Amino acid sequence: MDFSDELGPAPTGREQLAAELRRLRDLAGVSGRDLAQRVGISQSKVSRIEAGAVVPSLPEVTTWGKELGVPVETQKRLTALTEAAYNEVHPWHSALEQPGVLQEGAEEHESVATRLQIFQPSVVPGLLQTAEYARRVITLFHRQYADNDLRAEVAKRVHRQLALYDEGRHFEFLITESALRWRPGSTTLLLAQLDRIASLSTLGNVRIGLIPLHTTATTLTTHGFDIYEGDGGERDSSVLVEMIHGEMRTGAAKHVQIYRARWNLLQQMAIFDDEARKFLDSVASNLRTETNH
Repeated sequence: MDFSDELGPAPTGREQLAAELRRLRDLAGVSGRDLAQRVGISQSKVSRIEAGAVVPSLPEVTTWGKELGVPVETQKRLTALTEAAYNEVHPWHSALEQPGVLQEGAEEHESVATRLQIFQPSVVPGLLQTAEYARRVITLFHRQYADNDLRAEVAKRVHRQLALYDEGRHFEFLITESALRWRPGSTTLLLAQLDRIASLSTLGNVRIGLIPLHTTATTLTTHGFDIYEGDGGERDSSVLVEMIHGEMRTGAAKHVQIYRARWNLLQQMAIFDDEARKFLDSVASNLRTETNH
């Protein structure tokens, strides 16, 4: 007899970490509000962490343990649980069940990064999207959104872009020409999106590189990924990889180094600054010509 169905699926790494963090806080008799202030995060984030809705960063988990006075062995176990949670796949379907969770999760990770490097081979990155472009992309998740839910989802994605104006943080983007030409809507929509990219590329803390199709390849452009770096530099880095069925985050140093090496190779294929803006103009001009014909 197979008892697995009766017992239910084994808890995920994220769920195990959430349960342990919640247990330790309860044992210490510390309120969620008090702990949030000590760790330097919001009370709502503490709730989402303990519910398994979001995976905290390793520095947050380390501070969580220190503020609760846990012994060294317990701190080591928390570190292991955090690394396990980061190295597992988190399916899209669970996040899509609750409107806004995808955007909130992305904002949580972006908010603790002082440097963010984003490579996209197939779509304009969310932090650079116009509201209408974002709306079209979000609907392609093929989730049945109520009108209010869709508006809220778009608004939250656009709200995330306020981080670009924080001069204390640095953002780098690498976008392929294929992504620039991909059309989730009309030519007018795409022209507005290209103009948005050109405008944001003038911000002092934002660097946007474009990879033309005619560029000689130095590496493969297989899938998109984001590299997050916190105040601790390389010791406080992680990578997000988006797949069709879900997303995977990894904080393992050896994995992060692989993606840094890929980023450096991709960067060699890119054009920047005035050259990139001239290229955007040429793509826009080409789109207008195609439309007129």
